[in-house]
Amino acid sequence: MSSFFILSVMADDRPGLIETLSSVITEHQGSWLESRLSHLAGKFAGIVRIQVGNNHAQELQTALEALQDKGWVINIKQDKAHTQKSEQSVQIQVNIVGNDRPGIVKEVAQALACQGVNVLELTTQFESAAMSAEALFKTQARAELPKQLEMDDVRDQLEKLSNDLMVEVQILNEK
Repeated sequence: MSSFFILSVMADDRPGLIETLSSVITEHQGSWLESRLSHLAGKFAGIVRIQVGNNHAQELQTALEALQDKGWVINIKQDKAHTQKSEQSVQIQVNIVGNDRPGIVKEVAQALACQGVNVLELTTQFESAAMSAEALFKTQARAELPKQLEMDDVRDQLEKLSNDLMVEVQILNEK
């Protein structure tokens, strides 16, 4: 039997962080299944899903916790629920660009949540507009759309947030 762990990790960015983490996992017979890792504001952070035989699970957990002594912030949770995509949903990609303002992420998240849209992955960034140097908000989200909800309904709800938002929604898969 196997155990599955979800790790959230953060450390001051420096060369060798991924090598260190992957070495600890490998040394304890773990397998790195999937991850999202990124550099942001001098930190390296992410989330990693790993699999390990039950007979090595405690040793691996202890070794991962020992990284905290080296300046890592690490949170380990056992993944007991192997989530599967609902057959009653469709995956969509949402791209939004607009003038930045305080609360825009909250507004976007609220507009999606009130329609029952489940955000699977969210990337946001701030940049200056090329011509005006105004602050621009950009986001990309991969989400699960309830089967009964139309893509146009999602787009309309997001466009109601502001006249300056450009919203693009596309289907990634159809069940």
